[in-house]
Amino acid sequence: MQSLIFDFDGLILDTEYPEFQSWQEIYQEHGCSLPLSVWAACIGTASDVFDPLDYLERQLGRAVDREAVLARRRQRDAELMQQQAVLPGVREYLVEAKRLGLKLGVASSSSHRWVDGQLARLGLAEYFDCVRCREDVEITKPHPALYLSALRGLDSRAEEAIALEDSPNGLLAARQAGIFCVVVPNPLTRELAFNGPDLLLNSLADLPLPELLRLAQERKRGARAS
Repeated sequence: MQSLIFDFDGLILDTEYPEFQSWQEIYQEHGCSLPLSVWAACIGTASDVFDPLDYLERQLGRAVDREAVLARRRQRDAELMQQQAVLPGVREYLVEAKRLGLKLGVASSSSHRWVDGQLARLGLAEYFDCVRCREDVEITKPHPALYLSALRGLDSRAEEAIALEDSPNGLLAARQAGIFCVVVPNPLTRELAFNGPDLLLNSLADLPLPELLRLAQERKRGARAS
């Protein structure tokens, strides 16, 4: 194994719960509901897959003041984000990966402005050799383009890499790129269905990186043997 490729939202930092909660609060203000089953379509993929304002207006049967709604939603999201820390085990994985000489990448459907800015704020940017975001590809997850781009940036082959994901869309993207995928759901995505991850963890803190590398090698050998 030569490379680890991290998703960002929900895997390094739990940005997904604050976004969903802030939208749920907007819906509740209007006497409407936003089920997780509906919201799940946009987790781990481009933001234009689902328009929460359109969905809200369809429930209401009328238009809303979109600028005012978005301003309140962004303010609440920012308040919730301030409470979020790097998810358990992430820093330890980054430090250990560097000690072991692994190359590190990010493959995110979010923008460079968001991902690069947050990595810098969290003091994590220096760890990564390659960051690929939605501007770098024509189509985001669940299409494999982001992972294929990250592999090229890391000069790695798919069989030499491990992807770390939190969403079904991310899992599908990694698997379609031919990469061994470890799913680490966050409190929001834990409620979703994952189809055949290579490994499922509650938290990166539950399994030291050397043990993960050993398990990945064993399972890859087993898959080749079968």
